[in-house]
Amino acid sequence: MLGGAAAWPLWVRAQQATPVIGFFSPASPEDLTDRLRAFRQGLGAKGYVEGRNVTVEYHWLEGQYDDLPSLVADLVHRRVAVIVTPGSNPASHAAKAATATIPIVFGVSEDPVASGLVAGLAWPGGNATGIYSLVADIVTKRLALLHDLVPKAVRIAVLVNPDNVQTTEATLRDIPEAARAIGWQIQVLKASTSREIEAAFATLVSDRAGALFIGPDAFFSSQRVQFATLTRRYAVPTAWASRDAVEAGGLLSYTTDTMEMFNHVGFYTGIILKGIKPADLPVVQSSKFELVINLQTARLLGIDVPQTLLAIANKVIAVDDGRAHHRRRSPPRRAAAARS
Repeated sequence: MLGGAAAWPLWVRAQQATPVIGFFSPASPEDLTDRLRAFRQGLGAKGYVEGRNVTVEYHWLEGQYDDLPSLVADLVHRRVAVIVTPGSNPASHAAKAATATIPIVFGVSEDPVASGLVAGLAWPGGNATGIYSLVADIVTKRLALLHDLVPKAVRIAVLVNPDNVQTTEATLRDIPEAARAIGWQIQVLKASTSREIEAAFATLVSDRAGALFIGPDAFFSSQRVQFATLTRRYAVPTAWASRDAVEAGGLLSYTTDTMEMFNHVGFYTGIILKGIKPADLPVVQSSKFELVINLQTARLLGIDVPQTLLAIANKVIAVDDGRAHHRRRSPPRRAAAARS
């Protein structure tokens, strides 16, 4: 019978040397400077400093998922200590499909119980835990905010990326009811290339859609400059799940606070490296949300932003000099059970 270290679980043995974290992001490193800092702060809260007593191996998907299964399989083969997937539904599911032993810390925009990532929120079971946002609530609120800005619109276009299967399914599942609740008709458009984005704008303009609701997707975010150019060219109000896209020229975004999500993923990763099992760490629901409005874009589109929206916005990109004005936030909150 095996004894000693050889009999320990893989995820425990991986900690005996400098642990390696496999990090998957749907975006590019240039897009995540602040959020990576939040992730590292979360790790640091449990005593782990990248380059000193932990190694992070980054994989930047940049909205392309074809190589994802092989990348995850390589990490599993090399028995990394933890796989983290903040902000990536596809990477979270790929990791879950590839290993039942290596811990996974996710940040997802879908119900992890319904999608099969965990058995329950309070007691996840298995090897995965993390944080998730309430997509249906966010979609409803984002649509309502867009309606406040373009109240005369009767029909809007919804753009999704068919290559991002889980996120697209979630968006198209939640948005019809939310649109009906405010009296909007929706037109679904799909794009997974730059050329298809151009075609989508041409279609929605031809069909006289009053605004464009852009589904959450890393490829779309990476093309935010293209979207900003098309927004100005065709005078189309756009609502995003990404504040970066609004900073580039989109009209508004409403989503969970991604800083909170990255910080929590780092914090849970540190706890797991200390020896706590993912099954014993409850999945946390996002507790903070942020509204970003670009007043420069609103002016270009001839939209008067109500003072009621400006009063609740977390960030406003001002008309006068382009500088963004931030509102002070409290530190991210974490589940009480995770503070041990």
